[in-house]
Amino acid sequence: MKHEKFIEYLSWTATAMSILMYVSYIPQIIDNLSGSKGNPVQPLVAAVNCGLWVLYGLIKEDRDIPLATANFPGIIFGLVTFLTAI
Repeated sequence: MKHEKFIEYLSWTATAMSILMYVSYIPQIIDNLSGSKGNPVQPLVAAVNCGLWVLYGLIKEDRDIPLATANFPGIIFGLVTFLTAI
């Protein structure tokens, strides 16, 4: 039982860290909007990667909600960062 609780806490901690990682795109988005354009390739690849992980987490037989939740912000922030960098 202890192992399952540890795994649950670990999954939600990793989810929070993943969300924070994608929220960290906000300074790059602000820079992009102020004219200091960054490279659009990395955020586009991150958005596609996150989209695949969200899809995987939601369509597998035993849904993985922490995985999908952790990657969903990457789609949004990755696409916004990409679009503001072009």
